[in-house]
Amino acid sequence: MAKALKRPQIAPNEAARLFRETRQRTEDLAAPLAPEDTMLQSMEDASPAKWHLAHVTWFFEEFILKPQVSGYRSPDERFAFLFNSYYVQAGPRHARDRRGLVSRPGVDAVMAYRAHVNAALGDLLASDRTDPEVAALVELGCHHEMQHQELLVTDLLHGLSFNPLLPAYRDPEPVAVSSELPLRFERHDGGLCEIGHDGAGFAYDCEGPRHKVWLDPFEIANRPVSNRDWIAFIEDGGYTRPELWLMDGIARAGREGWETPLYWWKQDEVWWTYTLRGPQPVNLDAPVCHVSYYEAEAFARWAGARLPTEAEWEVALGDRPIEGNFLDDGALRPLPDGGPWGDVWEWTQSPFTPYPGFRPPEGALGEYNGKFMVSQFVLRGGSCATPRAQMRPSYRTFFYPHQRWQMLGLRLARDA
Repeated sequence: MAKALKRPQIAPNEAARLFRETRQRTEDLAAPLAPEDTMLQSMEDASPAKWHLAHVTWFFEEFILKPQVSGYRSPDERFAFLFNSYYVQAGPRHARDRRGLVSRPGVDAVMAYRAHVNAALGDLLASDRTDPEVAALVELGCHHEMQHQELLVTDLLHGLSFNPLLPAYRDPEPVAVSSELPLRFERHDGGLCEIGHDGAGFAYDCEGPRHKVWLDPFEIANRPVSNRDWIAFIEDGGYTRPELWLMDGIARAGREGWETPLYWWKQDEVWWTYTLRGPQPVNLDAPVCHVSYYEAEAFARWAGARLPTEAEWEVALGDRPIEGNFLDDGALRPLPDGGPWGDVWEWTQSPFTPYPGFRPPEGALGEYNGKFMVSQFVLRGGSCATPRAQMRPSYRTFFYPHQRWQMLGLRLARDA
């Protein structure tokens, strides 16, 4: 999660349209949920859907309405304590691991809060007070909300997975018939290359500055690793062979009992997985999903390959058309594709660190990204839970190496 580069580029009328569409999509995602569903918090890394609905609203209120609209009043000043996430400079916050214990305000009150902020921000955007800086903040707030749309559905999946009834968030759909796409490697000469955001359109601060990197010749796979590939890894004892694993990884796998990707089980010799559309047979030709960095790194070693660096990924795949299986398409699970966009985020071997010349912005919004640049790894490409509007060649997301509940997969690389 990251703050935008400070570069006003969006017109107020376009910011208003983006705001309306983004806010509506969040409410559409929440529409199938019972009030009890919105309270689920299955672990500290995840948040209840109700909290997501309120937090993104607080973001617009805290960083736009309160500074820009004279006389603006929140419907409840206590919401700033309940729905702040990690912005220390914005004030005190409720404990992250206890968000699921906040039964009140109820979901109706949260939706009324959203309506209140929507109306106030709509008035601001319709007035002659909307300068380019405000429009840029609205754009940032919309992209922040898109990130929480992704978190809302993946956190919900994790929460629902503990229900023995394995309920479906959306109606089940049959698994598509597919055929195996042979894995092959494409060569890239490397050399002196440029990566990072080029300054056109929206981006987060961690995507820049654009800079040069040297790449030795390398090869990268034409598709992500598939479930079929992963089953071969399991059947070859991949989870029990210490020579394949980083020390921290095999310790974590043993401590948490990892033997498959998250949400998998075997029944009557058939592999199954739990999805937002309920339990389904594992689609053998879809990208493997819900694997940690540790698992991805072990698989790559087993396959005689490695994970790409983020620079290799961007240079090799960043110029492909941004077409794929995203949140907008409604599949809500990876599908056979083979392209670099959508379906699953792809682990890289690159730690999430600042690019040369990076400086976090001042103020609370500067906390959005820079303070997380430690102990995490970069992923590229977006997933079936990522809004398409988020994607661009320079986009970097990042997670800790043990995390699995997001739509996380991998693509192989090797030295040429």
